[in-house]
Amino acid sequence: MSSVLPFKRTSTQWIVGMALAVLMVCTRGQHFASVHALPSASWAVFFLAGVMLRRWWIFALFFVLASVLDFGSLAAGTITDWCLSPAYWVLVPAYGTLWMCGRFYARWHELHWRSVPRLALVLLASVFFTYVISGGGYYMLSRHYAPTLAGFLPRIAHYYPHWLGVTAGYTGFVLALHAAITFAAERMVGSPRSARA
Repeated sequence: MSSVLPFKRTSTQWIVGMALAVLMVCTRGQHFASVHALPSASWAVFFLAGVMLRRWWIFALFFVLASVLDFGSLAAGTITDWCLSPAYWVLVPAYGTLWMCGRFYARWHELHWRSVPRLALVLLASVFFTYVISGGGYYMLSRHYAPTLAGFLPRIAHYYPHWLGVTAGYTGFVLALHAAITFAAERMVGSPRSARA
């Protein structure tokens, strides 16, 4: 398996895309397939889809999946309409930010420790801007608050560390798994590295 991201082989992209979709289904909302002990992986899924998958329309499919899960949970009565306000659609640019930052990081990705600081920097920035868009959009447009800048700034300090930790945790796990599978595959077929050693 090539370490170059996004993946080139169509079969690999399908496998990874399905795995990311399952991760979103199992962690987003409250429905028949969700695992309640796990935090939502949605932000990491959009970032990782940008890193690993080539086709732009995959972003649209993941957004449709997220919306079906949200509106399905609302229809089933497992969530209220508190989050499904007119501000819901700011999730398009918010998730788009994660997707585009993932695409940007893919150019830097290497199967080497020097990729870790690069990944950390991109995650710090992408999660920050995503929260400003999604959290700010909800705060300003949901009609649940009397929005002010002074009222929004403490929300960044409160929620940003949580979303950064969750997104970084899932992203780190998936990319570490990718590295482990790649190294194992190289050992099985006899990589050029081992031949030179």
